[in-house]
Amino acid sequence: MTTHRVYLSLGSNLGDRAGCLRAAVARLAALPDTRLAAASRVIETPPWGKTDQPAFLNMAVALETALSPEALLAAARAIETDLGRRRTEPWGPRTVDIDLLVYEGETRDTPALRLPHPYLTQRRFVLDPLAEIAPELVIGGKTVREWLAALPDDAGMV
Repeated sequence: MTTHRVYLSLGSNLGDRAGCLRAAVARLAALPDTRLAAASRVIETPPWGKTDQPAFLNMAVALETALSPEALLAAARAIETDLGRRRTEPWGPRTVDIDLLVYEGETRDTPALRLPHPYLTQRRFVLDPLAEIAPELVIGGKTVREWLAALPDDAGMV
């Protein structure tokens, strides 16, 4: 069984935010042929995109998984739904959001899945936690640490 290192971003700004993140991480780690390899600290950030909503708690995790990118995405969406996520408006409030950032060794550009995540290098709330667990991960020719250092202070935070 071949496994891949996968990096995900998690966020929550409705209900028991910390509890939703803990539950999502536990459910991700319990997926078949998957184990939790690392988890960042949780940070609180202002909303991005749609700013008239509560602050988010954000974190990043690394998984080792034999699931395909598409199977992992489907599992992440099912976890979001199980934890009360309702997709009513883009960038709107949510109990939990799970984004696949990088699936090492794989790229995708389909309507359902783009890997690496198209905005990950532009959002501090994604890069800050990711830099904790994978500072030397290379995305688009630069490390996560380099992408983070190049961001303006308010990138992805306004």
